Amino acid sequence: MLWSLIKIVLFVVAIAALTWGAGFLLESSGGLQVTVMGTEYSFGPLQSVIAVILLVVAVWLLLKVIALLIATWHFLNGDETALSRYFDRNRERKGYEALSQGLMALASGEGNVALTKAAKAEKYLEKPELTNLLIAQAAEMAGNRRLAEASYRKMVENDATRFVGVRGIMKQKLADGDTDTALKLAQKAFALKPKHEETGDVLLKLQAEKEDWKGARETLNTKLKNGQLPRDVHKRRDAVLALSEAKDVFAVGNSIEAREAAIEANRLSPDLIPAAVMAAHGFIDEGKPKYAARLLKKAWGVQPHPDLAAAFAAIAPDETPSERLKRFAALTKVQPDHPETKMLLAELNIANEDFPQARRSLGNLVETDPTARSVTLMAAIERGEGASDTVVKGWLARALTVSRGPQWICENCQHIHAAWAPTCENCHSFDTLAWKTPPMSEMAMPGGLQMLPLIVGGLEDKSGADAKPPVATRSDIEDAELIDDTDVTSDDLKDPETTVEK
Repeated sequence: MLWSLIKIVLFVVAIAALTWGAGFLLESSGGLQVTVMGTEYSFGPLQSVIAVILLVVAVWLLLKVIALLIATWHFLNGDETALSRYFDRNRERKGYEALSQGLMALASGEGNVALTKAAKAEKYLEKPELTNLLIAQAAEMAGNRRLAEASYRKMVENDATRFVGVRGIMKQKLADGDTDTALKLAQKAFALKPKHEETGDVLLKLQAEKEDWKGARETLNTKLKNGQLPRDVHKRRDAVLALSEAKDVFAVGNSIEAREAAIEANRLSPDLIPAAVMAAHGFIDEGKPKYAARLLKKAWGVQPHPDLAAAFAAIAPDETPSERLKRFAALTKVQPDHPETKMLLAELNIANEDFPQARRSLGNLVETDPTARSVTLMAAIERGEGASDTVVKGWLARALTVSRGPQWICENCQHIHAAWAPTCENCHSFDTLAWKTPPMSEMAMPGGLQMLPLIVGGLEDKSGADAKPPVATRSDIEDAELIDDTDVTSDDLKDPETTVEK
């Protein structure tokens, strides 16, 4: 509305200026004198201006006629498209001008303007390989998904633009949540252009979501051949896919193939904890406990983990607590200062009812790096040494206020998982789970959980000082509910299966 008003005002101003100029020329004296072949012509000021304008128009027409004569001459000499190019030149100029304006509008975020310019460019140029992409992207920006999809489908029909069309429809299906169709389109797009990195990543992610491990490994190998992945990253991800494939085979019931696949996954990536655990169980089932122990010790040296300890315990499930403590020395001597090793030794000594040694094994872990697990172990040690229920409950209350310890966390979205998986259940990203401690977030509660140990009991150390628990978190409250439901006692911890395999 405002622009229309401005144009009207400008038009009136231009007419007024022309009128004033014409009046000024009529009132002026002098003029232009031209002599042609002895004849003299005199022009007034207004006539002079009109004559100059007519001269410019005449020169422009002369140039056009000359260009037409040149095109005709080329046509007569065998150039069959010379005349058509001459008449289409103006249309092309208008078309490319509209195309450039549409691209600028698209870059500026003006979807409707870009759509209008794209339609104009299509009318003048008649080159769908240029205008269909602009129409599709402008339609998407303007919210016209139907027109966008129709433009992408037109691009699929052209060999030069087929990949762009398939990729455009694939993105629309992904936005709609139609992952089945998106997977088929991603496979087709990857076949058309296997060196396109983004399409390969989308295909790999969709194949992992659909648990097509064989297809995902083929895609991963193609990305390696095209130089899109470092060899170490490919090796790690191939191990993840091999492990996932082994789990599927194990679920079907073919345990031999599952064992072989798990062993292959562990060979590809020895630091992959689930692969080491599954491979160890495969060796145990084959009656090769030494191979299992060697594999688990190697994995423990890279990253101590409770699942590795549970698999090591499964090598000899019927041994006594003292026998287990002696056999586990081969594992605990690897990374002896690691918190996981200290807590494992404390659990083994609790099962053996050697509570003073369990306290020594745990060391100062509850002060330097307290977690719900280490604090609960301290409660079991206090109970085993005959401490009062007040002291035990005080330690259990402190478990509410400390970290839950390392867990499987997605490095992409920070979602916490109960067990390892090849893809994140929240953001569906592939191979992003890592065993690490999540950040603690404080939570305000009426009265604060700092008062809880004073209500249920104090924490007494050997010096008689009361321990002061830190601020509680939401995750710690969930742990406390599990602790309260479990009701840990020294009798429960005497069973080696309870201590190690949990």
